[in-house]
Amino acid sequence: MRAHRFHFSLISLLLLILGAAYFYIFADLPNVNSLPDRLNTPSIRITDRNGLLLYEILPEIGGRHAVLSPENIPVCMKLATIAVEDKSFYSNPGIDWQGILRAVWINLQGGETLAGGSTITQQAARSLLLTDEMFERSLRRKLRESVLAWQMTRVLSKDEILALYLNQTFYGGFAYGIEAAAQTYFGKPASDLLLSECALLAGLPQAPAYYNPFSNPEAASERQKIVIGLMDANGFITAAERQQAEQTPLRYNSSPFPIRAPHFIWMVKAELDRLDLAAHNSLIVRTTLDLNAQTLAEAAVTRQIAAFKTETGIDHRVNNAAVVVLDVGTGEILALVGSADYFDHSIAGAVNMAASPRQPGSAFKPFIYAQAFNPSNPESWTAATPILDAETTFLGPENQVYIPKNYNRKEHGPVPARVALASSLNIPAVLTLQKVGVDEMTRLARRMGIDSLARPTDYDLSLALGGGQMSLLELASAYAVFANQGFFVGQTAILEIRDADGNILYQPEPTAQIQIFDSRVAWLISDILSDDIARQLGFGKNSTLKIDRPAAVKTGTTTNFHDNWTIGYTPDLVVGVWVGNSDRQAMRDVDGLTGAAPIWQETIRGLLRGRPVERFLRPDGLTRQEICTFSGLLPTPFCEMTHLEWFLDETLPTQPDTVYRQIWLDITSGGPADDSTPAQNRQSIVVLDLPIQAQRWASVQGLRLLSDFSPSPESNTSPLLLISPQPGARYQISSKVALSSQQIPIEIQAGAGVTEITLLINDIQVETFASSPYLHWWTLTEGAHRIQARGVDADGRVVMSESVEITVTR
Repeated sequence: MRAHRFHFSLISLLLLILGAAYFYIFADLPNVNSLPDRLNTPSIRITDRNGLLLYEILPEIGGRHAVLSPENIPVCMKLATIAVEDKSFYSNPGIDWQGILRAVWINLQGGETLAGGSTITQQAARSLLLTDEMFERSLRRKLRESVLAWQMTRVLSKDEILALYLNQTFYGGFAYGIEAAAQTYFGKPASDLLLSECALLAGLPQAPAYYNPFSNPEAASERQKIVIGLMDANGFITAAERQQAEQTPLRYNSSPFPIRAPHFIWMVKAELDRLDLAAHNSLIVRTTLDLNAQTLAEAAVTRQIAAFKTETGIDHRVNNAAVVVLDVGTGEILALVGSADYFDHSIAGAVNMAASPRQPGSAFKPFIYAQAFNPSNPESWTAATPILDAETTFLGPENQVYIPKNYNRKEHGPVPARVALASSLNIPAVLTLQKVGVDEMTRLARRMGIDSLARPTDYDLSLALGGGQMSLLELASAYAVFANQGFFVGQTAILEIRDADGNILYQPEPTAQIQIFDSRVAWLISDILSDDIARQLGFGKNSTLKIDRPAAVKTGTTTNFHDNWTIGYTPDLVVGVWVGNSDRQAMRDVDGLTGAAPIWQETIRGLLRGRPVERFLRPDGLTRQEICTFSGLLPTPFCEMTHLEWFLDETLPTQPDTVYRQIWLDITSGGPADDSTPAQNRQSIVVLDLPIQAQRWASVQGLRLLSDFSPSPESNTSPLLLISPQPGARYQISSKVALSSQQIPIEIQAGAGVTEITLLINDIQVETFASSPYLHWWTLTEGAHRIQARGVDADGRVVMSESVEITVTR
């Protein structure tokens, strides 16, 4: 009885010990079905269009990682790993029984369980399911990993287990998995690995830091030879293959952790966030960027900024620049330099100036002229339309006076629209915007992707000279419209996204092209902006804007030299450049030809080197016609200045010139001849019949005007003109605003030689002006009112303007 109780107690104790041991070892054992949730988070590889690595976005936990399917893992990598880690991998049950027994024996003797001896399956179980115990050397961990390994063989095939190991194992250098390791150490995908390279990588997992070929190449080489030897010993390779592998030199990746085009990278990252592809195992993002184009643009920026800083005796105060290169037909971003140095905090280098809204200066002018040339608009202009480049007073917001000046402070009288645009004359640009309308231009800008001009009420006529804000990327995309025959495609940064096996996960849909301008108008703008003769007035001949082939180009400089731009294009490429300072500090002695233009020229020349010369393809429906320069009409025998100009067929001039006029003088009196003047006393001369706004300029130039011989019934103009208000205008007095604040501008323009300008309202003298501008602010008064201007011409005669009648009500 006593013996029976003893046996029962002993059995109970043994059961208790076994139960406690089981609980201690296996109670909280992870479930192998949780493997998918324990895998390393994939990283995101961002490459240029040719597959060159720009940057790899690493997960918050882990490192560089991509997953390959079993069939896409190179055979040499599988064999090398089996040879060095687990030669009986395909025949064992996932457990190294000898290793387990050895661990038990050492543990019973009170020693430390040694590392090593684990199968590939055990290593996978340990690294993925026992992450908290990975570096623990104990019998408990050995037993736990063995059980998990055995369970894994029940649910996964041997090929799946091997792929799991090769995809998840840490190879050092922040690389998890064989694809990441191949890219890190050799700069190539795993599918391209040589036998010698597979052998080196297979030897890393046992001691990644020690065998790292970047820091310890000798140890890595010795380890590689061991792996190759084991592959030979196990019959995985032939003696000849062994010899070749041992003799093949290893060429390591010289730039394992690059960051190229960082501003562009973060734009791509933002796009990836919007696409939300996080559910996929791994991403390889092939972008539109061309690393060669990027390098060329970066070098041009570096050179120009350095040149500004090293110029003796002058501090130009130029610290930053940005460049954008676009493919005209697709809108693909081929290069994007967001600053002179991304890592320079002193210039706020991390700020992407290619995407930051800034005032474009005159770089916005081509779109205004293009809209003025739109043949669907009533009374559309042509490239020959004369625009007056003379001091003109405009009314800005809240009726503020706005008097734009040209960059060189000079005036040029009536100039063809071609010259006005190509030479970037300011006054004609404002007149053109006045014709087109600010609302229409902001609407047009939004259609071309310039979203910063969203509210028309925020802008006025100063928009013609860069009064709005837009980014370099937006502006370059808009310029591509001209090169793309009037069609807008926007811009794109991603060509495709694949997983590590090469399966396409995303490709952007082809962008729908939106027609913005008539293709003939687009060509005409390109022809004007590539006309070196037409821009000679503003930039001189053979300037920095001229290259060895047709290229349309426009500069822009903002008030106080805060921003400097050059945007230019060929039929294939658009290159946009901004120069300035991120903090808006004004530059010094920097203009359109010395700031952004040299970067533009160096970049576009480099990009086009070796390419055939292409010309802008002229569409049908354009005809070249000789015209009289001052009028844009057909020449008469009296026209002294003519030139050839391209016209849309429906805008071809049909009327003869009206500016050059033949008149007859009485040589005895010097005045106009009349019917009583004898034939022998009559002499014909040619004079200019210019509008009153141009007469002051013409007088300074010494030109003979028809008005000089007034009174003449032939003249088309009056020496005095009321610019505002408009005839028949109606105004209403508001009871909610003080009467003293309810005023309208009355503006007068006077011809050459007219002085003593006096404003009359209802025949009552209101003000006499000593000099221009002849502008009076009149407080509204209820009733009908007649407004007229009076002056005295060069001959002392009193001259009157046409009267304007307005009505004011309550």
